[in-house]
Amino acid sequence: MADETALETRIATRARVTVDDVRMVFESQGIPLGAPPARPRPLRIHRLRVAGVRTGALEPGPFDTTFRFGEGLAALVASNLRGKSSVLELVTWCLRGTPREKSGAIHWLREVDLDATVAGQAMAFRLDLENEEITSAVALTGPNLAVLETLRSPDPAQQVLPLFRAASSESYAEQVQALMMQWMDLHPLVSAKQGTSAVAHGWPAYFGALYLPAARSAALLGDVVMAGLPGRLLQVFLDLPAAGVLTRVKTQAELMAAARKRRQSAAKTAQEERAAQRQQTVEDLAAAQARLEQLTEGAAGSDQESLADLAAATMRLAATVADRQQSWDDLMRVHRQAKGQRQRDEKLLNDVRESAIARRLFHGLDPTTCPRCDQDIAADRRQMEIEAHSCAVCARPVEGDDETPEDVLAEAEERVQLSTEAEQLAKGALEQAESELDQLSRDLNTAQERLRRADAAARVPEYAQAREEVVRLEGALSVLPELPGAPDDPAEDLAIKVLRACAKTLEDDHAKEADKLFADLNTAIADLGRKFGFTQLESVSIDRAAHLKVISDGGHERSFTDQMPGERLRLRIAVIVALLRVGAAHQVSTHPGLLLIDSPKAEEIQDTDIHLLLEELHAVAEANQLQVLVTTADFGLAHDVLPPDSIIEAVVGKPLW
Repeated sequence: MADETALETRIATRARVTVDDVRMVFESQGIPLGAPPARPRPLRIHRLRVAGVRTGALEPGPFDTTFRFGEGLAALVASNLRGKSSVLELVTWCLRGTPREKSGAIHWLREVDLDATVAGQAMAFRLDLENEEITSAVALTGPNLAVLETLRSPDPAQQVLPLFRAASSESYAEQVQALMMQWMDLHPLVSAKQGTSAVAHGWPAYFGALYLPAARSAALLGDVVMAGLPGRLLQVFLDLPAAGVLTRVKTQAELMAAARKRRQSAAKTAQEERAAQRQQTVEDLAAAQARLEQLTEGAAGSDQESLADLAAATMRLAATVADRQQSWDDLMRVHRQAKGQRQRDEKLLNDVRESAIARRLFHGLDPTTCPRCDQDIAADRRQMEIEAHSCAVCARPVEGDDETPEDVLAEAEERVQLSTEAEQLAKGALEQAESELDQLSRDLNTAQERLRRADAAARVPEYAQAREEVVRLEGALSVLPELPGAPDDPAEDLAIKVLRACAKTLEDDHAKEADKLFADLNTAIADLGRKFGFTQLESVSIDRAAHLKVISDGGHERSFTDQMPGERLRLRIAVIVALLRVGAAHQVSTHPGLLLIDSPKAEEIQDTDIHLLLEELHAVAEANQLQVLVTTADFGLAHDVLPPDSIIEAVVGKPLW
């Protein structure tokens, strides 16, 4: 209670909240504050019985075989494909709930019995099988293994009671996993899945640290690399303070923070979408209002005249204007001609008054170009005609009388008078035409304006539609208020703050404990690695995430996954044995002390090395209360390393069971 109180206070101080806030958050999240040290969790198997009917060419018929296991290292020895690995899988099926693999021989089985001690409690697991599935099963507990061995069902008279019953493979797996978590004092390993949900890894994840995966696996501890499981298994097996609570707190804080971020992001996106929607609606409304105003102005003043009549009248008026325009053009041309004639007559009158030669040529031609070549007559020829009386065309002398100049002059003056009168008449007609054309043009403009207004009046339905559109958009805008940001959730903010503070506090506690434990762990791993045949190993460094740095070959540093498969197997076994050693030295609950290793010689380990590995493993198992079950097809290897009572073997070529 004192530790829990201290933890509450430290979390509250770090989060800058009250202790009551801390208690409220943990109560609402269903997470215990702190956790007592775990109970010892040794796991041992003592007897495995398999019974059924074998089919096929190799020794067909009924069988009923019992295997017994003691402390230390034991070897299952048989030729390949004679049932060695199946024994490990059947132990796994009984204890984990499901086998890792179902071999082809499992369909021969009808009964599987396993006796074991779980955290010091004698237990029996009885499975009835058919077609590789459990048809019925029961887990029993009793006063001792000797009593349990004789029974396949509860016997209250002998204090053998059922822990659970199952009628299917799925039910058995679910119940045995819950049973093992309870008796081994373990908690689910919780991790976040893509920041959206929590995934709880139960007993099968822990069992991965008992039944070693293939040497090529990248997992140092357990058989699952993802979700940081190796590191969490390491923390649990070192009994770091509240390791299970830490994983739950970190996962819950991560999920809540991710949920808050998603909610805020969704609110921001909704805000932006609403703002864009409002902006579009405002622009559409402005356009609709402008259109409505335009239609309103067009309709104002309309006399509702017939659009067809106005159009016909306008067209007639436009045709009249065109005709009058043509007439005006003709009158303009006549006026110009009259004006030109008057100007020529005035020039002739002036010439007649000033020159005798002009009077002689009065009724003659006055060509401006040569009649043959059509070239302009040069000015000097004109001047010579006036001064020297030589023809401007042929240059011959101009002869003739100039005896009646008064008559010529009078006739020239009469011509000027007549051409002047003709010009004035043409000008009067032109001005009259201009006036009429102006009036007609104004009439046409008026008619066109009336036609435009009539056209606007004809678009009343369009006006109504535009008005309806304006009303609709105004209504749409009124129901599209600007959205507020994501609402604050003080309770959520408080929970995230407290959980994060708790995670940092527990990580600090872990770091302090790790300083004491990990130094011893590194020393033990390196020592065991060298004993198991990794002779070039100099030192290792493992962290709380179960990342193992390996220094070998003169200071060369590589990761665990960079090692060869055989070296990985040695290091993996060394880590588990080191956990047992360090756990015993520091009096903390650690690995259950049961190891299942399938065919270690097959993992690229030379004969000399596998002898050394098994010899050292045998010695280490004896010294560290470790139970190890290995399989091999090398009969000589088993007899070289182990005493006869540690060997379970079949005749060469015969089945193990």
